[in-house]
Amino acid sequence: MDFNRKTAYEVLMDVETNQSYSNLALNNFIEKNQPENPAFVRELVYGVLENRILLDYYLDALIPSGIKKVKSRELTLLRMGIYQIMSMESVPDYAAIHESVQLARKLCRGREGFINGVLRGFQRKASGVSLPSKEADPVRYLSVKYSAVPWIVELWIKAYGLEKTEKLLEASNGRPLLSLRVNLKKGSREELIEKLSAEGFQVEAGRHSNRVILVTGKGSGILEHEFFRNGWFSVQDEASVMAADTVGAKPGYCVVDVCAAPGGKTLAMAETMEEQGTVNAFDIYPHKLTLIEEQAKRVGIGIVKTDCRDGRTLCEELKGKADCVLADVPCSGLGVIRRKPEIKYKEDVDLPELVQRQKEILENASKYVKPGGTLVYSTCTVNPDENELQVKDFLKNHEEFTLESMNQLMPGEETDGFFISKMIRRMN
Repeated sequence: MDFNRKTAYEVLMDVETNQSYSNLALNNFIEKNQPENPAFVRELVYGVLENRILLDYYLDALIPSGIKKVKSRELTLLRMGIYQIMSMESVPDYAAIHESVQLARKLCRGREGFINGVLRGFQRKASGVSLPSKEADPVRYLSVKYSAVPWIVELWIKAYGLEKTEKLLEASNGRPLLSLRVNLKKGSREELIEKLSAEGFQVEAGRHSNRVILVTGKGSGILEHEFFRNGWFSVQDEASVMAADTVGAKPGYCVVDVCAAPGGKTLAMAETMEEQGTVNAFDIYPHKLTLIEEQAKRVGIGIVKTDCRDGRTLCEELKGKADCVLADVPCSGLGVIRRKPEIKYKEDVDLPELVQRQKEILENASKYVKPGGTLVYSTCTVNPDENELQVKDFLKNHEEFTLESMNQLMPGEETDGFFISKMIRRMN
C-alpha cells in the first residue's frame, strides 16, 4: 500500500468528516505519517478538493445508481483515483487504478471490485461525459467546471458579470506561492533572500510590499529552518501584509486590532513600531490569543497586549485613544479559496447575518480612533456587500471620517483576494 496516497486519503477524510481546514489537516498528517513525497500528497489533496463537484459529476454519470448511496470511504478513494487519471500527468493510469484498488483492500474491504470497475469505466468513457450547457445554464456549467456551489457563482455573476466570474473561478483553483513576511527587526529583505538562497531555497522579492518574500521553487523544510524558529520571517500572504502596511503603525502608537486571530497582521504592525507603543489584540477565542502570544515571542515582539473580547464590545479605556485601528472582520473568505478550497462547498453561509456582524464590528472599532487617527477595514473576500458597500454605508453615517483609499484585490492577480479600505478621522 502506497503511504503517500494513504496520507492523502486520511487528510481528505478528515476534511470530509470533521470539517477540518485542509491546510491544517495536511500539516498534521504529513508531520504524523512522514510520507516519502509530501509534495505528491499536497498535490493530490488539493487537486481532489479543488475539483470535488466536477469529480462527483463524472462519478454520478458512471455509476448506474448514482453516488448518493456511495459511502464516504469509497467516494474518497474514487475521487482520488479519478483525479490522478484526469489531471496528474506524472501518474500512469494503470498506477492510479492499481494503487486505488490496493487502498480499497485495506480501507473498505469487499469494495475493491467496485472501485476497480468505476475507475476503469472512467478511463474508457470520460471523454463521453459532457459538461452542462454553458448557454442553457451558465450557473450550472460554471459550478460543475470549477467546482463551486451555485450561490458563489450567482453572487459573482451579479457583481462582476459572466466573463469575469469565470476568470475568478479559474484563479481560485490556482496554486499560490508560499508568501513570507520578513521581520525587519532581524534584517532586511535583501539580507534574508541572500541567506535563504545560500541554503538552497528558491525565493524572490514580493511584488507589492517591501517586506514580503515569495518562495518560487524549492521551499521544502523552510518552516523547520532556524531562520523561522529564530523569528526572521512568518508565513503571511502579501495581500494580508498590505493590509497591515496600510494601517501605518509607527513607534509610540496606540494600535487596536479588533479581530486579531490568527495574529499575522497584529505582529506585522508591531514589527514596525521598534518596541515602542502598544498593539491591543482582541479576539473571542482564548486559545487563539495564546497562539498570538507564542508567535510574538518567536519574532521578538513584547508590545502586544491580548484581550479576550468580542469585536462588537467596546473597551472603554481605549475609547478615542487609538492612533490606528484595524478591523479585519470575519467574512465569507471567497478571496482565499485557492488556499482553503473547502470554502467553495459551504452551503450554510448566512450572508445577511455576516454583513450585519461586520457592520457592528466596524461601528465599534471606529469608537477607538482618536481625531486624526486611522481606521482600516479589511476582509479576505470578494463580495461588494461585505466590502465596498459596507464602507460606503459606514461613511454615509459617519461624516467625521473621510475615505483615503479603497482597494479590491482579486485572486490570481499575484495575491489572495483581499479588500483594504483606509479611513481618517477628522481633527474636529
